[in-house]
Amino acid sequence: MMNSMDTTRKGNPRWLYCCARGFPFTSTPTSLLAGKEADGDDKHGRNTIMAASKPPSHQRKPGGWKSMPFILGNETFERLAVFGVLANFLVYLKREYHMDQVFATNLINMWSAVTNFAPLIGAFISDAYTGRFWAITVGSVASFLGILTMTLTAWIPSLRPPHCPVQQQAQCTRPNSIQLGVLIMGLGLLSIGTGGIRPCSIPFGVDQFDFTTEEGRRGINSYYNWYYTTFTLVVFLALTVVVYVQDSISWVLGFGIPAILMFGSIILFFLGTKFYVYLKPEGSIFSSIAQVFVAAYKKRHLELPNDSKVGVYYDPPLKGIVVSKLPLTNQFSFLNKAAIIVERELNPDGTPSNKWSLCSFQQIEEVKCLIKVLPIWASGIICFTAMVQQGTFVVSQALSMDRHLGPKFQIPPGSVSLISMIVVGIFVPIYDRILVPCLRRITKHEEGITLLQRMGIGLVFSVLSMVVAGLFERKRRALANSNHNAIAPMSVLWLSPQLILLGFAEAFNFIGQIEFYNQQFPENMRSIATSLFFCTISGANYLSSLVVSLVHGLTGRNGKPDWLTNDINQGRVDCFYYLLAGLGVINLVYFVLCARKYRYKSVEIEQGKPYIDLELNLVKH
Repeated sequence: MMNSMDTTRKGNPRWLYCCARGFPFTSTPTSLLAGKEADGDDKHGRNTIMAASKPPSHQRKPGGWKSMPFILGNETFERLAVFGVLANFLVYLKREYHMDQVFATNLINMWSAVTNFAPLIGAFISDAYTGRFWAITVGSVASFLGILTMTLTAWIPSLRPPHCPVQQQAQCTRPNSIQLGVLIMGLGLLSIGTGGIRPCSIPFGVDQFDFTTEEGRRGINSYYNWYYTTFTLVVFLALTVVVYVQDSISWVLGFGIPAILMFGSIILFFLGTKFYVYLKPEGSIFSSIAQVFVAAYKKRHLELPNDSKVGVYYDPPLKGIVVSKLPLTNQFSFLNKAAIIVERELNPDGTPSNKWSLCSFQQIEEVKCLIKVLPIWASGIICFTAMVQQGTFVVSQALSMDRHLGPKFQIPPGSVSLISMIVVGIFVPIYDRILVPCLRRITKHEEGITLLQRMGIGLVFSVLSMVVAGLFERKRRALANSNHNAIAPMSVLWLSPQLILLGFAEAFNFIGQIEFYNQQFPENMRSIATSLFFCTISGANYLSSLVVSLVHGLTGRNGKPDWLTNDINQGRVDCFYYLLAGLGVINLVYFVLCARKYRYKSVEIEQGKPYIDLELNLVKH
């Protein structure tokens, strides 16, 4: 049984596009499905699902669209604050803090890694302890304080090193410990804000609608459209207007505008308090995962039964959120011991006396879904490593190229990544509406090609993008050195080929990842799917920082500068790109091996027969 919102998400190119840009999409919250619960096994032994019952009369009436301006406004301005900092941050660090290229790149990578990991922690805290409203509140205040701190670093001269011409950067004063500490504090506050707002804003907005009515379901679908429309608008504004203001007018104004908007969003969010529906935290799926491992460890000395006879394993009817019934499998069978019933583990009502000693079939199979996906998930890290270079070395390349577009206007270096975003925005609808139907007629597969094949194609584009980037960087460096000029007589638009290929890598691999994770997890674990995607981005940033540090430390011998020296014209960034391409080839081989061995989950549909998605048939044969 497929939730109607799942259908909406799958068919909405904007949802796919936003996922590819690294923005979280949270699955349907359990609060929406309150009252939906399994009715146990029917007379034929089938697991049946009851329709949603109406909310109890004592519940507060959902605020619906009355509360939307406050929630959407808050989320929109938070994204503008973070994107407004990240888009042009390398330029700020090099020009205003006189940081060398490697240190600035590693700082950005580490901050991005923490920021992308923060929503995972925020989701756990909000689900288990605080609830969504207070998580968003704390996150909003933290985001405002973070962007305010960044504004102060640009406004107050003592919070950054003395001004120094770019041409004399080698002799410029580096930031002291206090200046660096204030900068990192601002970035840390922005990460806390991201952890509070991003995992909660979508479900909190959805909570405001009554899912049991047709009007409420239409409102939810419309809310998604408005949500991602504002997202797209914010990214364009951040990469164009905000970056232009920072680059050409004033860093104070470039950071100050998002700060003022963020402060306004907090006021706006609190003005809507009388319209909101507040739901108590219902516990986190992470607790259920931990319970399986603890219970299996406690019972590690027990022998597994020969079959799953009633009374041997704990297999209660499904309750709460509607989920697909997962049958017990023999894969990772040591976890099955967590469901073995021993004496005094059941209460008179059939519930476990200790959830950390006895788990259900469903809990165990959910954990197995996570374990099986992890090898596939790991392959995305290197693919993302190529992607994160858009905010670092691609910007350095742009700074050393002719950025004029006409006699007066110069393209801000932080805006060049807009090219890959445009590619994704144009290609995804074409893929969804034109290519998929054509491929479906050839392959007879519902989605044209399998999700793992789609992810593999994205890996290929990722490798190609790094090869092309290396070739064009070699050409750019040669032109700059032959003309004895820091700026190569070469248009910045020559970066388009590598960025276009990165756009295709996003459209195939990143979107394929999101769909794959959502397909392989039951409905109540969809938040894990989103969390895995962001952990991929976080891991890629950490890996990129490690590779940059190793290359910086190991290259450059016998008086020659290292590949990533501060003067990009004296370095060999092209060799760095080739190194990433080589890692990508190894990663592609690893991915194919994992894909061939992957076993898809089985679910019990209403007829009681196992349904197995044999998506890999085309790969294996």
